[in-house]
Amino acid sequence: MFVSILNYGATISKILVPDRLRDLGDVVLGFDNLDGYTQKDNPYFGSLVGRYANRIAKGRFSLDGKTYSLAINNDGNALHGGLVGFDKKIWQVADAKEKQSIQFIYHSPDGEEGYPGNLHVEVTYSLNDGNELEIKYDATTDQATPVNLTNHSYFNLGGSSSDNILDHQVVIYANKYTVKDSTSIPTGELAEVKGTPFDFNEPKLAGKDIASVSGGGYDHNYVLRKSGDELSLGATVYHPQSGRFMEMLTTEPGMQFYTSNFLDGKLKGKDRKAYGKYAALCLEAQHFPDSPNQPLFPNTILRPGEKYHQTTIYRFSIK
Repeated sequence: MFVSILNYGATISKILVPDRLRDLGDVVLGFDNLDGYTQKDNPYFGSLVGRYANRIAKGRFSLDGKTYSLAINNDGNALHGGLVGFDKKIWQVADAKEKQSIQFIYHSPDGEEGYPGNLHVEVTYSLNDGNELEIKYDATTDQATPVNLTNHSYFNLGGSSSDNILDHQVVIYANKYTVKDSTSIPTGELAEVKGTPFDFNEPKLAGKDIASVSGGGYDHNYVLRKSGDELSLGATVYHPQSGRFMEMLTTEPGMQFYTSNFLDGKLKGKDRKAYGKYAALCLEAQHFPDSPNQPLFPNTILRPGEKYHQTTIYRFSIK
């Protein structure tokens, strides 16, 4: 397999994986050139998003007695780090300590997009002989600040010949998900998936229950079935026609499952292909949305002297 990554947004721009006939196919959505990624309507294809992935309600949170206001960019809320988040930054390329690896470094200054503290971020992408794309995230700060980083790749295991992911078999190792309001902000309730369209504990086609999900498809944070921050299996995706199989492992407590409901065919991607609704799915390893305002959710506040670290792996094989 082959992976291409840009220093613009530390963006995964290409993942070539063989099918059962050994034919290589690109299994992530994206663009043929940099102009595509820098355009206003790029929906975070392959990007590293932060300082806070997902949403913070009304772009406001209180920390140590002080209230902070963030850039508003999504239905009255702050999304994926703001107007110019980490996905729109030029990252410094550093020498990786391991072969088949590349490291990106970004220094986010105090006050950027409204977030407190100077945040130093290092992200290492590694590709090993087990066909695993490993992403290691590390960060430190000089002031207390929320941190929640993820990669926003859009996967379609059928490659460029596949128009949607409704025929992909999905497993999500989660018994609960965070219920959200009309603007996708968690209500605080953790609901059971059993007996609902959100249950993917057994292999199920992505399109089986998608019509019954309000909002036109899945865009929900799952509470992964795990204890602590050990690296464990969060989800799997299988495309029967090609035989491609992908496993997502993570140290994070949650995962946003998104079925590209907001793509409408107007955006032209690789080879000028129009990306329509359900063209891909995202498995975004993360902490929960709006955690700075949800005291019962896992902590996302990084303080001086502490180190933020998480690992996510996308492992590919053929069945």
